[in-house]
Amino acid sequence: MDFSCILVEKRKFELIEFKNALNLPEYSHAAHCCIYSRTSTQFKKYKSPALVSMQMRFDGRLGFPGGKVGKGEDVLDAVNRELQEEINLNPKYSLKEENYLFTHTDSSRKTCFHFYSKEVSKADFEAIEKDTLQAEDYGIETMGIIRVPLFTIKDGFRGFPAFLTNTFAGNSKSQLLGFLLHFNLITSEEIVTAVKSSKNPLF
Repeated sequence: MDFSCILVEKRKFELIEFKNALNLPEYSHAAHCCIYSRTSTQFKKYKSPALVSMQMRFDGRLGFPGGKVGKGEDVLDAVNRELQEEINLNPKYSLKEENYLFTHTDSSRKTCFHFYSKEVSKADFEAIEKDTLQAEDYGIETMGIIRVPLFTIKDGFRGFPAFLTNTFAGNSKSQLLGFLLHFNLITSEEIVTAVKSSKNPLF
């Protein structure tokens, strides 16, 4: 998979195999997850191919639920723990090894960022959204789940390109775009167009 078109953060993040990331000396680890549903929705005449969730963080930036892996803690155990703390995720949706997507490294901070995804039904997606209000970290570390608008309005900016003008934590913008490309929810051409349009806001 070619990620060259979507590595858009100011810091340089590089893809690495999971097993190789675990063997990097003196590197810390973090793990995050995108919960989504392949459910098409429509706003007026604009269609969105899926329901995709992100969250507003305590620092005003967008990201995915998840967090740091404790010393000696298994990566999968860590991300499941963080999902329970941040969005009150029911254990029946717990991640498994097959939910792993990819890993990026940030050599400047000696950190590995592992990324997972979890597909659920529309009903389960909506239930998960509601359950976040009862999360341990809600209103403190996390400020709520949001849906990503995966459509572009005819002006070429509002919708997904405008969403990309938000401030994203770490490499979460690359994680989002890589996720969308991995599951063919948006084509690479659409991603490139949206990224370019996001750099030329209309308002």
